[in-house]
Parts: sequence; structure tokens; C-alpha cells
Amino acid sequence: MEQRVTNNNHQLSLVNREKLTLDGVVNVGSYDQTELLLETVGGVLSIKGDNLHLTQLNLDQGKIGLTGVINALTYSNESLTQRSKGFLGKIFK
Repeated sequence: MEQRVTNNNHQLSLVNREKLTLDGVVNVGSYDQTELLLETVGGVLSIKGDNLHLTQLNLDQGKIGLTGVINALTYSNESLTQRSKGFLGKIFK
């Protein structure tokens, strides 16, 4: 699989819990108005909030911009595939 991000830096900037910019994004796992699941060079990042909208998406550069009300940022050391297998495993138990 081709790795698009050329450096291993991961940075995020959050302004007033309403505007988020991220560097070091490798992949987008899922996205809706209440949650965005991203794979970053720093691990899987879950962003939860209300009225979330992507304003920038450039995976070649590893950059994402997001607006909305951001309620939680949670990192996990699992990959997106491990996380989705866990989710599907719970559904099909």
C-alpha cells in the first residue's frame, strides 16, 4: 500500500472548539456529521461533535480541515482495519 504522507509529523490546531486543522493524516475511515475517524501517523483519531463538515481534504499532503462543534478528540493505537474488525465483531457476535 502506498504511503501518501511524506513525513512523520502529526499536528493539530483547534480554535474555539469550532475549527480544526490536522497534518499527518494517512487515511479517512468514516465520516458523518457527528464523528470522523482518521488514521494519522500518530495513531487512529476519533473526532466527535455536532454539525461536522470537512473544509479541506488532501490525503496526498496529509491535511484535513474541519468545522463544527468539536466535543471530543480520542487517540487509539489500533489501526483502522483493527478497529473496524472489532466493530464488525461486536455486530456479528
